Parts: sequence; structure tokens; C-alpha cells
Amino acid sequence: MRKMRYLVIGKNGQLGKEFLRKLSEKVNVEVIAVGREECDISNLEQVLSLFSTTKPDVAINCAAYNFVDKAEEDYVTAIKVNSLGIRNLAFASKKYKSFLVHYSTDYVFDGMKRNGLYTEEDTPNPLNEYGKSKLLGEKLLKEETDNFLLFRVSWVYGDGKQNFIYKLLTWAKDREYLMISNNEVSVPTSTKTIVEMTLKALDADLKGLYHLTNSGYASRYEWAKKVLQVKGIRKVIYPVSSEVFNLPAKRPEFSAMSNSKLAKTLDVEIPWWEYELERFLKTER
Repeated sequence: MRKMRYLVIGKNGQLGKEFLRKLSEKVNVEVIAVGREECDISNLEQVLSLFSTTKPDVAINCAAYNFVDKAEEDYVTAIKVNSLGIRNLAFASKKYKSFLVHYSTDYVFDGMKRNGLYTEEDTPNPLNEYGKSKLLGEKLLKEETDNFLLFRVSWVYGDGKQNFIYKLLTWAKDREYLMISNNEVSVPTSTKTIVEMTLKALDADLKGLYHLTNSGYASRYEWAKKVLQVKGIRKVIYPVSSEVFNLPAKRPEFSAMSNSKLAKTLDVEIPWWEYELERFLKTER
């Protein structure tokens, strides 16, 4: 029996690392992993060369430009990676008959919805350059191929330093007290949940757009309080408006997404964010 060949693009990030960890547990699979040093996805020639030499059955794109504030000025790089890079991957995956998995963001929404969680049917309207670049990537993906899974994820955390939890724990060591915004609401989502649900979706031959988050939602302040509580850290933490930080990029105030479509299609229960957060904090490597 021929081994299923997976290509993981963006192997050095927290999501890429979790995919490598989980795929190593599967039998009868072959995994090829590349980082930016091996393939810059904004370079079509490099992408085509990668696909022609590896010929993956499934290509999983974990590469992205995730610097939300920096993107306000460096929007050219954001578009090169998050938009044109995705077009390149979609073009190559179609040419070499590979199935493409890609991740977008809750920041494609403006946060103005007042009657429930965002669903796949809601119309995106990004507030910042990062969100615009990710939405353009979604559109270019759909224009190039129909053989894809596109997941919108939110407030992602896992092993590594590029997430809110790592920053929060660093602040807790260095500062007398903490100020965390209480007017930003979304869904903290672990890389473990993202990887497990992605692999289930692939096994079920799903295609198209799905929202992939843990269940429930929280303000950034509630998230921070839970982290400190689980870690047993006693620290004064003040809820404040995000406006006091005067950040370059405007964020949606409410961008929590519903994972119901994915959960119902797969017939699974996706863990609540509090449960998954506690598991992560007690078992982090």
C-alpha cells in the first residue's frame, strides 16, 4: 500500500510543529516539511519546484505573515505572503494534483455582528491590512482551485513564543500589574485542536470553508485571568479598553466564530476553550 504523502509548509511555526508531532504518530504516511529557508511561498518558481519534486497528496500551509500591527505599514509583505503566496500554492497544488489545506483568520470580520457568533455565511469586512491580506488570500485560493480545505481560526496558541500566552506569562514576570483589554472577544484555540480537527476533516474528505475554533468564547481579559489562575500566578490584572494601547491596527471587538458547521459535519464535540487551555498549560512541553 502506497504511503500518503504530506507536505507541511511552515514547519518552524507553532502550527507547523504541532502537525509534525501529530503526523509522526500516524502509520503509512510520509511527511515532508519545509520552512521559509527552503521555500518562500511568495516566490512562484520556488513553490512550483517544491511541488514538482515532492508531489504531495496533501499540502498543508502553515506559513503566514502574522504581524498584525506591522502589516499596517508593511502591507506589501503581508500581501506577498498572505495573498499572492496562497495563489502560488493553489496554482501549484492544482498543477500537481495535490489537495491544499490553508488557514485564514477571524480578523476578516469587522466585529459588528450583534446577533450571535460569526458563521461561514457571514460577509467578511476586515478592519486592518492583515485581515485584508488574509481575505484576499481566501479569494485567490478559490479562484485557482476547488480542491481545498480552508479553515478560519482565531487566537491561536501552542508551543512557541509567537502567541498571547507566552507574552502574558513574560509580562507577569516582569511587571507589577497587568492591563488587558476586555473589549476584544474571540475564541482562544489550541494548535492541538486545529491539527486534530484538520486531520479528521481530511479523513472525511471534506472540502471548502469551515470555521475551526475551540468552543465558547472569551474576552482577552477573561483569557488572561484563566491562564494566570491555572498557572497559580497571583498578579493584579486590570480590564481596560484596547484603545489605551493605541495600537496601529484596529481590531474587531467581537470576532468569535461558530464551529457548529464543522462539528456537525464531522459528528464530533470540539473541546471548550477553558478545558483545552487547562490541558495545554498543565502539559506544555
